[in-house]
Amino acid sequence: MGRAATRERLFAAAIELIAEHGFAATTVDQIAERAGVAKGTVYYNFGSKAGLFTALLDYGIGRLAATLAQAAEGREPLAALEALVGAELAFIGEHESFARLLIAEAWRSGGGDWHRAAVLIRERAMAVIDDALRAAVAAGDLRADLDTETAAAAVFGMVITVALQWRTLQPGRPLDEVHQTLMDLLRGRLAG
Repeated sequence: MGRAATRERLFAAAIELIAEHGFAATTVDQIAERAGVAKGTVYYNFGSKAGLFTALLDYGIGRLAATLAQAAEGREPLAALEALVGAELAFIGEHESFARLLIAEAWRSGGGDWHRAAVLIRERAMAVIDDALRAAVAAGDLRADLDTETAAAAVFGMVITVALQWRTLQPGRPLDEVHQTLMDLLRGRLAG
């Protein structure tokens, strides 16, 4: 197995374990065992559990931001916003454990990696939503006085919260229905 594949397995194991037990309660031994590698492999690739977590945040948030950017690319502003909401829902549906980790861990403290996670989410993922909102305001599709930065955070948070509720309590509900409900809410609030 190559280094990239090993890192992917370690990320997947760490995401699951941290989402299940929390960062503090998850050990390097547990991560290595779940990934099917020796404990030394974690240290070789990341230096420490904290190093693994920092790389995990970069990796997961980077993938989310890339997914969002790809969804919005080349679309008119309101179509981009709709695509962003759908892409975030789909990403969370596919990477539910990572979303749980972000909700449970990344926002719980103002220091260290947790603060860094909040900054990365803001700079990478929410910024894509902010760009779409700004473009919609500039195009006259949304009200001119819209605080796009706060609205972007609200959209991001609303989608991640609804997506986790959907995956946990209504897993049989079609993604399209959830997406449509969110878009109905957004259209009414942002344009009015």
